[in-house]
Amino acid sequence: QLVESGGGSVQPGGSLRLSCIGSGFSFDDSDMGWFRQGPGKEREGVAGIWAARGRNQTNYGDSVKSRFIVSQDNDKRTMYLQMNSLKPEDSGMYYCAADPGRVIPWWHHQGYRHWGQGTQVTVS
Repeated sequence: QLVESGGGSVQPGGSLRLSCIGSGFSFDDSDMGWFRQGPGKEREGVAGIWAARGRNQTNYGDSVKSRFIVSQDNDKRTMYLQMNSLKPEDSGMYYCAADPGRVIPWWHHQGYRHWGQGTQVTVS
């Protein structure tokens, strides 16, 4: 199970931090990702992280590089997405995803087995 929180409404240029708490699977070894979907748009990979066995491998979508930071705290079984310099085009439903195996490429959303219900982000 994955549960997101932290969404909301913010003005352009503002910041938000999303959280995703996982349970019921091997959180430490899983490939984790953040995805978003705006109205009438396809689901888009925002960021991915693989923090298994001391690694901290992160990936970002081109539209969010240098603005968003993904991180993971295995002790808290929580993944975070720090979003800075938000733009109206960042608006959408944000989902966290996890898979016990490796998802290659990280943005291949069909490769993730577990999904949260989503948290809405509105930038206007």
